Amino acid sequence: MSAPAVERPDPPKTAPTPKPPTGRDENGSPPGGAARLLGNPRFTAVAAALLVAVLSALVLGEGTWPKAWTFDVEAPLRDVDSWLVDKRDSHWVFVYFLLHISNNATAAVDAIESLLLSLGWIGVTGVGTLAAWAAGGADLGRRSLKTAGTALGAFAVCGVLDMWEPTMETLALMTVCVFAAAVLGVFLGLAAGLSDRCERMLRPVFDTMQVMPAFAYLIPFLLIFGIGVPSAAVATVIYAAPPMARLTSLGLRGADPAAMEASASLGASPWQRLRTARLPLARKEMMLGLNQAIMMCLSMVVLASLIGSGGLGNEIYQALASLAMGDALVAGIAVVLLAVLLDRTTAAAGERIDEDAAPGSGWADRLRGGPLWAALAVLTAVLATVGARLWEREWPQAWTVDIADPLQTATEWFTAHAGSGVPLIGGTLTWSDAFTNVVLNPLRDGLLATPWWAVLLLAAALGWAVASWRAALSGVLALGLIGVMGLWNRSLDTLSQVLAGLAITLLFGFLLGVLTARVGRVERMLRPVLDTMQTMPQFVYLIPVLALFGLGRTAGIAAAVVYALPAVVRITAQGVAKVDPAALEAARSLGATGRQQLFGVQLPLARRALLVATNQGVVLVLSMVVIGGMVGGGALGIDVVTGLAKSNLALGMSAGIAIVCLGVLLDRVTQPVERARGRR
Repeated sequence: MSAPAVERPDPPKTAPTPKPPTGRDENGSPPGGAARLLGNPRFTAVAAALLVAVLSALVLGEGTWPKAWTFDVEAPLRDVDSWLVDKRDSHWVFVYFLLHISNNATAAVDAIESLLLSLGWIGVTGVGTLAAWAAGGADLGRRSLKTAGTALGAFAVCGVLDMWEPTMETLALMTVCVFAAAVLGVFLGLAAGLSDRCERMLRPVFDTMQVMPAFAYLIPFLLIFGIGVPSAAVATVIYAAPPMARLTSLGLRGADPAAMEASASLGASPWQRLRTARLPLARKEMMLGLNQAIMMCLSMVVLASLIGSGGLGNEIYQALASLAMGDALVAGIAVVLLAVLLDRTTAAAGERIDEDAAPGSGWADRLRGGPLWAALAVLTAVLATVGARLWEREWPQAWTVDIADPLQTATEWFTAHAGSGVPLIGGTLTWSDAFTNVVLNPLRDGLLATPWWAVLLLAAALGWAVASWRAALSGVLALGLIGVMGLWNRSLDTLSQVLAGLAITLLFGFLLGVLTARVGRVERMLRPVLDTMQTMPQFVYLIPVLALFGLGRTAGIAAAVVYALPAVVRITAQGVAKVDPAALEAARSLGATGRQQLFGVQLPLARRALLVATNQGVVLVLSMVVIGGMVGGGALGIDVVTGLAKSNLALGMSAGIAIVCLGVLLDRVTQPVERARGRR
């Protein structure tokens, strides 16, 4: 007999135990991209700020900065200008300090001009060619002959184009500015490279200087020194010194620790270690810094024609003002040739530093180095003494060729036949009008319709999301200062052009950068083009775009895109090409297609490089958009140009401050996030 069955009571129901977050949904699958973004508080903040901005613009439709919160900055600036003009010849600051700088700058440039004039066109061409040959190695190798041939061709073409005299004026100012910028840059680089305290003090100064558009440098020195060579020279030196200082500091701090330890173990003093170890090991970086300083000097010297520097920049400025595209193109060709000459010569000298070949025993090898440059100096002195008696000082007029008229005719023909009315594609002027009406005007109207507080909120959210709260605060303060100065609407007009230009730049820059990194043939094709584009001064970019698109904002934006594109392409290509090969190989081993490798591995791992490219792109686009005010860009750019051209420094200075504020804002909200983390 079996025992009776007893029913067991049901266990009490309990609440389910919460599971720790695993980053997966209830099905065990990882969250999608949208879910990951919504889970990111920084992205959520930006999305919320953007939504508030859009809704407030649609509802309110008015975003002007309150007039009661503005301050008339032009009145005190006019007072400062008047005071400087009155005291320029009597105040002790001018008499004992600033006038000496002004007089020495003028005297130095005049002395170099006199030297070039004394050498005559044959002496300048000969000495310049020999100097390029010496920089290339002073032998019969390909590099030396190529560098010398480039110099000879550049001088000859400048003479044939009847640009000899303005070329010599530009070269004289360049020589003085490069020397001063190199000395100042090396001094600051030594301070930053040898002292941590100096490095911490100089770093934010260099950061700010490198985001300031070139125009912003001209105004304060015009206020101090007036129109003429001194203003141009001082502004150029200040503009070109930071890259020399930064690369010098980088070279000193990157010296081989083993070599420094060996030097210290031998009992060398700090001065001996600097002279025998640090500086020799930093030669490559210093030569690269000199190359950058030379290129920036040329860019600023050409641009400084607005404040009376003369030379090739003045030829371009006068031609653009009268829409004489033929004359502008001729002067632009001379500027490009001068840039190529200086870049190739300094690049050849830098390449020699990497060579470890033992010195030969030939006559050229024995003369190479100090004796060769001393011989060149003696030759220069001899030719300067007797040259003017043996040949003409200027390039012979009979050997010049006028190509300005044919170029003007070709430009007019192109505008008439390809500007508009082309079947199916319209034409360049049609594209310009369409871009203005479809992109620029709605973007500008949208920004102007957004309430000022919503713009500040969006800037703060972007700065915090991309970098840090310090970047957010800097952006808000910069925008607030723009509003207080009463330049809110004009600054947003400039900002709309920058955003449109940046979008196009990043679109083409990322595309070409990825192609450059993945396709060797594209890289070989683009390399010389990018090299040439990066040596051209900013002013030169205005000439072709003005011929293609006519006066207007589109021309300035097109110039900005072309100017910023090389940097974005190269940074993107380097970032994609340097992705960890192990990660890429793992993706291939799992059967990932080329598209999957690009979007799943290379681009995510190259995110920092893409952010750096965006940061560089926005700074370069802003710089060029401001200069585009000369060709119809309007907004803050035309205020600066008007202020410089008519000596209305109150107008130019206030617009310049607003441009600097925009530069600080755009730089801070696009700083790579890794950099911000490193600072915390």
